[in-house]
This record gives sequence, C-alpha cells and structure tokens, in this order.
Amino acid sequence: MSLRLSTVILPVDRWHEGGRAKWQRAEELGFHAAYTYDHLSWRTFRDGPWFGALPTLTAAATATDRLRLGTLVTSPNFRHPVTLAKELISLDDISGGRITLGIGAGGNGFDATALGQEAWTPKERANRFGEFVPLLDRLLTEGAVSQKGNFYTAEEARNLPGCVQRPRLPFAVAATGPRGLKLAARHGQAWVTTGDPRLYETGTPEQSIEALRGQIERLNKACTEVARDVAGLDKILLHGFTPDRNRPLESVDAFVDFAGRHRELGFTEIVIHWPIPESDFAADLAAFERIATQALKQLI
Repeated sequence: MSLRLSTVILPVDRWHEGGRAKWQRAEELGFHAAYTYDHLSWRTFRDGPWFGALPTLTAAATATDRLRLGTLVTSPNFRHPVTLAKELISLDDISGGRITLGIGAGGNGFDATALGQEAWTPKERANRFGEFVPLLDRLLTEGAVSQKGNFYTAEEARNLPGCVQRPRLPFAVAATGPRGLKLAARHGQAWVTTGDPRLYETGTPEQSIEALRGQIERLNKACTEVARDVAGLDKILLHGFTPDRNRPLESVDAFVDFAGRHRELGFTEIVIHWPIPESDFAADLAAFERIATQALKQLI
C-alpha cells in the first residue's frame, strides 16, 4: 500500500516574514499536501501571532503550483455552512482545484466561546456536526440551496459556478465516535484521526496502535452500514498526538519505523507538523527535511 506524506503549517508567521517561504518550501520538499489549523487561537499559541486559515490558504494557493492545500480541521465552532461554502468555492477556484477540507465537530477550546456563546456539550457538538456536514455537502454541489434546520438554515443560497473539483472539493472528516464515523463514511473522501487522546500522557506506542486498529475497525463497520467500500476512503493520521510524540521526527529511520507500523494498519497519509521552536512541535528542521525527501523511498 502506498503512503503519502504531508505537513501542517500553523499560521503563526507574518506572510512576508517567513510565512510564504514555508509554504513554498513545503512544495519544494515534495510533500503531498500542506494543511493548516482552522482556529481563532490555539492552546499555547493563544497569546502570540495567529492568522486566519482561509486567507492563509488563499495566499499559499497563489504562492504554489502543485501542492495540495487544506484545513486540519475546520469545525462549526465559529463557522456557518453558507458562508463557509462561498469561501471554499472561491479558494478552490484560486488554487486551481487543490483544496481539501478537513472538517471535525470541534472541541471546547478557545474557539468554543469566542463568539460569546456557552461551550457546547459533546452531544451538542455532535448534533451540530451532523447537520453541518450534509448541508455543506449540498451547498458545494448544488447551484441553489434552501434548507431549514435545527441549527443551520440556508435560504436560496447560491454557489455558482461551484467547485473546480467535481462534484465538489474533497472532505477529510475527523471522527472517532459512531456518529462522526458515519458522517465520514457517507460524506468523506478521507477520514482523519490523531489517535486516542487518553493515551497521550501515559499510554505506550503499542497501546496506541491497538487503539487506532479499533478506530479503523469501527470505520469499516460504519462504511458497511452505508454500503460503502472502506478501501475507497483515504485514512489520514495527524502525527504529534500519540504517545510517540515527536520521537519519530528525530531521524529518517525513526520516522520510517513509525510510518511503516501505521501503514500496516491501513493509513494512506501521515501529516507531520512543520517545526516550531520552543513549542510542542519543536524538532530539528534539517532532520524534518531529510524525512520529507528520503523517508518514503524506504517504504516502497
């Protein structure tokens, strides 16, 4: 099974002070895709620079030619399907059809209350996500959409001429629960996971592998329930949140071992964070670039 390697570039740099250079370097290094987080702020970066995901991706689209671009991930926390669809169609057009939308239910971090609302419970997030994804699917594939939902309404929302990618740009659905996995099976072109967060602090890499195996088994079940072949669904692992932490980025050999074990589970794409000094994503840039250019050759 072939494996793709991608990166995620957090939007922490001014565009003309290193931001543009990272996205262009990602293309030079041969990454399949470069993603960014779609948050208003995030964890330890909250009190520092943090730029908007969609404007950043628009700039990246004009600065690159071949690199796929996308979010990991967008959520309903501060997005509405009608306005998001218009922005995505525009971004897909500007990029020449190189956009993937990573999308998830969101969490209870800083985004959850930035608009003044109370943080939603897990059940409320799942309910909203269950309405958000199908409506966004319609908005990106139909010329005009009217729909009244419990949470989101569209009234003659027009999205001509539609996406460059047909019938729409691909969705990479982040999910581990049964309702989210069913959305991935029904609407996704890819499925995204970060592993089991309960294992991050005290778990082992072996326990993580077993947890991921269980997630993929549940994804298989969700696909079976909607009569879909799971083999047609890409499986993306966002690295950095398993008990391995950043150790796989210490050398090409370490990464090849990590990637090989996860490829055997069925993953088709691994996404590694572009190094950021003095953060949870600190790593040696030279080793990171060697992994980008050499690791996949050893996995053929």
